[in-house]
Amino acid sequence: MARYGMVIDLDRCVGCQSCTVACRQENATPPGIRWTRVFQVDEGSYPAVRRTFIPRGCMHCAEPPCVPVCPSGASFKRADGIVLVDHERCIGCKACMIACPYEARHYVEPTSGYFPGSTTAFEAARRPDEHPAGTVTKCTFCAHRLAAGLPPACIDTCPTKARHFGDLDEPASEVYRLSRGPRASQPSPEWGTDPSVYYLLPYVREGGHEAE
Repeated sequence: MARYGMVIDLDRCVGCQSCTVACRQENATPPGIRWTRVFQVDEGSYPAVRRTFIPRGCMHCAEPPCVPVCPSGASFKRADGIVLVDHERCIGCKACMIACPYEARHYVEPTSGYFPGSTTAFEAARRPDEHPAGTVTKCTFCAHRLAAGLPPACIDTCPTKARHFGDLDEPASEVYRLSRGPRASQPSPEWGTDPSVYYLLPYVREGGHEAE
């Protein structure tokens, strides 16, 4: 069984938000809900400055704190490492949102349409059970695409190929190699969640400038 994970090269990410748009398009998330977000971090003092873009979504942790706190069993981890929400069992208590240290979960408000009294074509394209009001929703690693033999939408759309996806336990896979490289880092490992998303930290040379 594969253990799915993602590696994001921060040297390649240009902050274009293509992943954010592709995720919303693929998953038709309600207004105000973005499973993928890109944060901008500025460091240093002129002229030795650096701007880094950091994409962030669900980390699909090996030890997900959102799962044990769920009173209804709606939050669960599959055998392949993907953490999901069963919307038929979710009671909207938001306990998982509080437990998630990465702020990767989102509550679907009862009135979450774009325009009151009407439905846009974008909303109509959703599956009826995709984002039920009063439940919590989150990144799924595009599990429906994986079932069809396709990578997550954010992987396909990244123009700089900053994102890599695959089996973290398969020695022949690219994500296996990258996740064990010298630049690889899990976000906030001190939290003990063992995220399945790794960042390749930017190259830095003397003086604070990025390496060639």
